[in-house]
Amino acid sequence: MRGNAAGDTESRGSLTARQVLQLLAERGQTVAVAESLTGGLVAATLTDVPGASRAFRGSVTAYATEVKRTVLGVDGGLLAERGAVDAEVARQLAAGVRALLRADWGLATTGVAGPGEQDGKPAGTVYVAVSGPATGKVVAQRLSLHGDRAAIRTGSVRAVLTLLRNELVLPVGRADRGAEEGQDTEQDGGDGCLQP
Repeated sequence: MRGNAAGDTESRGSLTARQVLQLLAERGQTVAVAESLTGGLVAATLTDVPGASRAFRGSVTAYATEVKRTVLGVDGGLLAERGAVDAEVARQLAAGVRALLRADWGLATTGVAGPGEQDGKPAGTVYVAVSGPATGKVVAQRLSLHGDRAAIRTGSVRAVLTLLRNELVLPVGRADRGAEEGQDTEQDGGDGCLQP
């Protein structure tokens, strides 16, 4: 029997959450999250893991564009020019929450969960980003997810946690890290799932 795509993605997201929290705890590092389209799902996935408080600092659900600017420091000109669904906005969200909550790592999600378009971008257009501790480098990844709102949102959770895991475990300079500073990678997923 074939599983529910959104449920399968959620299970993979939970496994990845356990992995990243363990890696962070082993290093004595912390993480904070800025969420837009996921509306708190990344934080919920992380805090569902027992012992998450060893590494999870907190989150900001910045659903409104003004909150992205005033609370997390996203450039107002950038938001006016490109809108909230943009790779550089995701990078600034990740860096902003990392600084605000004094975490070693910052994560961010921004995009269009649907069902309609936002700022001319179709449902399923998502950007996730990770801000790291050593150099302040911020990587972003563009996703094109398919499915209903739930599938797009859970696929976004899985993607940002996977991007963090890759940053934590893959050696610097590896081409298969998932994304590089200032460069967007694109992944297309069916039924809200990322393709391997």
